[in-house]
Amino acid sequence: MKNARLGILMLDTRFPRILGDVGNPASFDFPVRYHVVPGATPEAIVLSDPRPWTEAFIAAGRALVDQGCTGLATTCGFLTLARDEVQAACGVPVASSALEEVPRIAAVLPPGQVPGIITISQASLSPAHLAAARVAAGTPVIGVDRGSFARSILSDAETLDVPAARREMIEAARQLCADHPEVGAIVLECTNMPPHADAVADATGRPVHSILTYLNRFHAELT
Repeated sequence: MKNARLGILMLDTRFPRILGDVGNPASFDFPVRYHVVPGATPEAIVLSDPRPWTEAFIAAGRALVDQGCTGLATTCGFLTLARDEVQAACGVPVASSALEEVPRIAAVLPPGQVPGIITISQASLSPAHLAAARVAAGTPVIGVDRGSFARSILSDAETLDVPAARREMIEAARQLCADHPEVGAIVLECTNMPPHADAVADATGRPVHSILTYLNRFHAELT
């Protein structure tokens, strides 16, 4: 798309990209341009250290900038580890993860409330990821590691049980709020979770933020 200002660095995947997934162009009200990074699978980026892939993402980002993109995003929240390097090398703003919204959300919540995070893999979400996104230590986190959603995405399956995934998101969100009543807003780390954001908000009564809400604001600020 010639007029796309937002370029999206995409993992190399085959799982379904349903409406609301950042990898589905129909999820946006504005044009986007994608660039797949060959070999950058969910297993390589989420279950392993993504930093060896930084140069590949920089090369893809430069290609998108050369095509006219004035901002970059990614299709995996764990790439926040590479955000600063990609941004510096490509010379345009980069929004790599919904985790990067946590400090802004924390700043506007009422006193005594904090954001809570739902991640695809609590086992893999390290202090380094949270530090890279400037997330405060002690921010509540819960994962959906054992569910069908995580298995489908992380194994890059060709099918996805959408109703089961939605149930798992709701269950995790309710557990997060039960364990941490101070949670006043929920952030969905995974870029494949936004299709379930409204269901999570309805189930918990908390506002839900995702890579889509982040990118809507991010895109509006691009020149």
